[in-house]
Amino acid sequence: MTPDIKPFVAGNWKMNGQRDSLDQLALMARGVDEALFDKVDVVVCPPATLLYVATTLSEDTPLMVGAQDCHREAKGAHTGDVSAEMVADCLGEFCIVGHSERRTDHGETDFHVAGKAQACWRAGLTAIICIGETEAEYDSGRAEEVLGRQLAMSVPEGATEKDTVIAYEPVWAIGTGKTPSPDDIRDIHAFIRDVLVERFGGHGERMRILYGGSVKPDNATELLSVNNVDGALVGGASLKAQDFLAICESYRKV
Repeated sequence: MTPDIKPFVAGNWKMNGQRDSLDQLALMARGVDEALFDKVDVVVCPPATLLYVATTLSEDTPLMVGAQDCHREAKGAHTGDVSAEMVADCLGEFCIVGHSERRTDHGETDFHVAGKAQACWRAGLTAIICIGETEAEYDSGRAEEVLGRQLAMSVPEGATEKDTVIAYEPVWAIGTGKTPSPDDIRDIHAFIRDVLVERFGGHGERMRILYGGSVKPDNATELLSVNNVDGALVGGASLKAQDFLAICESYRKV
């Protein structure tokens, strides 16, 4: 954790969830009470098909809702895409951009990610900008080089702690059950913090840096206690209310 920064836990459902999954979201909404909200901000990012219903289920609760992606443009001939303005119209407050699965599966570059982050700001959303190295890059000692480039190119000028969250997800740890050691995470997050402070000054000091990659209830307390880890971007464990809330509850202990 970073002193004076309120932690943040985001659940990314990815391409999972249909209407029968909404009972889990309702349980999450009931589980994020005011006492927990005092400790941590919590957001769930369901698929776009459930976004509006999710915002209605979480209405009048501290649970916030976001989207998993958006287009750079506000509207136009972009079949199948969803704009940041559409997310805001569904009462979403956040949007994940630059996830490694988007970068890999859809060929998104740092340029695309920066444009989507700016689209989020345009629509009044907070952008959760993802960065992360592959296993080959990690093994060859190039993690900081890769992350430094992604931070430089994916995070637009003018980013602040109010409109931007950084999520570090080592690609080799996503959904694999593998996690870096707490010492490795500490070192990488310290590097990210230094880059953010050098570029954005006080805003970089206050910007939240999340860790993602096989975060589970049984390792959450250890991972989220690491310096400069200001929360988590949770994948598979966010699909079940019991698991996701257990991760959030770890902040009562930290």
